[in-house]
Amino acid sequence: MNPLPLAKENVMKAVEEMKKSSSKRNFKQSVELIVRLRDVDVKKSESRITETIELPNPIEKPIKGCVIASGDLAVRAKAAGADLVLGREDLDRLSKDKKTAKKTASNYDFFIAEAPLMPLIGKTIGAFLGPRGKMPTPVPPSAPIEEIIKRHRKLVRIRVRDHPMIQCRVGTEDMPDEKIVENIQTVIGGVEAKLERGARNIASVVLKTAMGAPIKIAMAKE
Repeated sequence: MNPLPLAKENVMKAVEEMKKSSSKRNFKQSVELIVRLRDVDVKKSESRITETIELPNPIEKPIKGCVIASGDLAVRAKAAGADLVLGREDLDRLSKDKKTAKKTASNYDFFIAEAPLMPLIGKTIGAFLGPRGKMPTPVPPSAPIEEIIKRHRKLVRIRVRDHPMIQCRVGTEDMPDEKIVENIQTVIGGVEAKLERGARNIASVVLKTAMGAPIKIAMAKE
């Protein structure tokens, strides 16, 4: 594997510059990472990446999760703080209400499902979840759902579809610089691992707050 293209000091410098240049807003801004790729043909299926990466430091901003389950697992999911719990009847209802199904797919960041329900999910709302890279993580009925939900709140999704670019959230503006840097390096490492030529397929990396100007991170020279 090629060495990471981003030296820690360069990432730290970009984070500091981003915070200094970002105007204060009346809400907590997300920190977004934009990775532009090169020599990647998105028309080829093998170049289309869908991957989840677990961040070392959770993003201090609500990440909404939906659990699709029945019986005891559904009860435990509600107690564990799932933002939405759907059952068989809900899936049937959503299959007849495309507007609500589409809204549900858009409004929740991750989906977890009781494994036996996966075929039904595919038939009912799979068409709305699949294109968004949000097909549920299947779990057995006896799964430790509280731990699984906690872990999913630390996950970010990276996708390469129609354009050779990846964009994901890596923090919030009030997080310590060091934690943002660790999250960025973790994502870059995950992206590099999925690319055929590793770091050589990364053209540029940009960092920005939701409403701020983009700050380019200096790439390590080969």
